[in-house]
Amino acid sequence: MRTLIKPMFLALSVLAGAAQAANPIFTDVFTADPAAMVHNGKVYLYAGHDEAKDNTKFFEMHDWLVYSSDDMVNWESHGPRLHIKDFKWAKGDAWASQIIEKNGKFYWYITARHNDTKPGFAIGVAVGDSPLGPFKDALGKALITNDMTTDTPNDWDDIDPSVFIDNNGQAYLFWGNSKPRYAKLKPNMIELDGPIVDIKGLPEFTEAIWVHKYGDNYYLSYAMGFPEKLGYAMSKSITGPWEYKGILNEVAGNTPTNHQAIIEFNGKHYFIYHTGAGRPDGGQYRRSVAIDELFYNPDGTIKRIVMTSEGVTANKAVKPLQK
Repeated sequence: MRTLIKPMFLALSVLAGAAQAANPIFTDVFTADPAAMVHNGKVYLYAGHDEAKDNTKFFEMHDWLVYSSDDMVNWESHGPRLHIKDFKWAKGDAWASQIIEKNGKFYWYITARHNDTKPGFAIGVAVGDSPLGPFKDALGKALITNDMTTDTPNDWDDIDPSVFIDNNGQAYLFWGNSKPRYAKLKPNMIELDGPIVDIKGLPEFTEAIWVHKYGDNYYLSYAMGFPEKLGYAMSKSITGPWEYKGILNEVAGNTPTNHQAIIEFNGKHYFIYHTGAGRPDGGQYRRSVAIDELFYNPDGTIKRIVMTSEGVTANKAVKPLQK
């Protein structure tokens, strides 16, 4: 496990304001492809790390960063907690990821470019004993490789993992570019438990699946078209069928890509995404994470996201009065 942390990450916290954040929420580094998890009263945010020198060539991404907050405004930086070199089978491109907890273990599903033994993009999984790790490759090999999905002409169709555990304890892995897919996971969270299934009913699907549940409804949001908007579908079952409900978020500023996380924290709902706007040196290969509130309609559909410069206000749990 790589343990060196660059000096830029030694700051104890990133303060974006006493009561209200500003978008983007981090301005000392470039962050992208956010995922988030609530655990023990804190939000943990996991982000890709854009390190391209400018916006003229391509993505340069070598590790994944972690932040935490107890109010959605003041964030503590924990630096890189996972590096592409922690996966011996990978040769580069630390792309989108998501983490989930099960039975006291934290499983971090990542996208990386596989080495030449199985060329193309792949999905791996690391495991740790806390939201901050340390993390290690749980398998010693990729969980999903390009030769497992041969019905697309490109080699980047196995990216952007999203993991979900249903109420009965069954875990599912969703992923895909150009074609959306899912598969059940075994109880150990590091092996598939059945076939890879194609998902229907997602018009203009590109990538960036995020799955969540609210009330009795399951939601699958995803990037659509290119430049990418974010759309979403709903279902009464995690396995579908999915009914498309419309655009959730418009094209993000100054970048053709879009990627989201949706969480509930202390009674409010949040939409976490990346944008190339808000920084003079930002752009398609130098993106930044932003956060805005998300609101549901009475029928369970989601109101279209309003992207703001102001961001969100501080949100802490209200403690009951002591008698």
